[in-house]
Amino acid sequence: MTATRHDRWMYAVMNDRRAAAAHATATRRRLLVGAHFALTVTGVGAWIATAFGPGRGPAVVVAVVMLPWVVLTGMLNGSTRGLLELRGRMLDERQLVERDRVRALAHRITLWSLVAAALGTGAYGALTDASLRAAVTPVLVGVLAAHG
Repeated sequence: MTATRHDRWMYAVMNDRRAAAAHATATRRRLLVGAHFALTVTGVGAWIATAFGPGRGPAVVVAVVMLPWVVLTGMLNGSTRGLLELRGRMLDERQLVERDRVRALAHRITLWSLVAAALGTGAYGALTDASLRAAVTPVLVGVLAAHG
């Protein structure tokens, strides 16, 4: 299958070297990942608090966190040169193997996140005699964020 105009554009965006300094060293990459993780946890926690808690104050946190989260996501995608974003027809054999390895790892992490969520939600219900409904939705939203 041939590359489309969109494929070529995404390849150019993901391989733009102007931002290479931001992820040139392992320390910088770790800082990007740590900041992205912190913003993800903050945003998901604020969204859960907005959706299931009293008041709408945390919605402001979601709005404030969104822009830097998107920028960091783009920087992380650029640091992998689009490995997870580009279509398979734009990747060579080595990149396809690497992407499959990363996806398998992500699926294992998601599996264990789901197991932990199920055990945690069950324990919450058993220890507090509370309705599981109160705990299931926020926990599942958190696991969904980890999966995404």
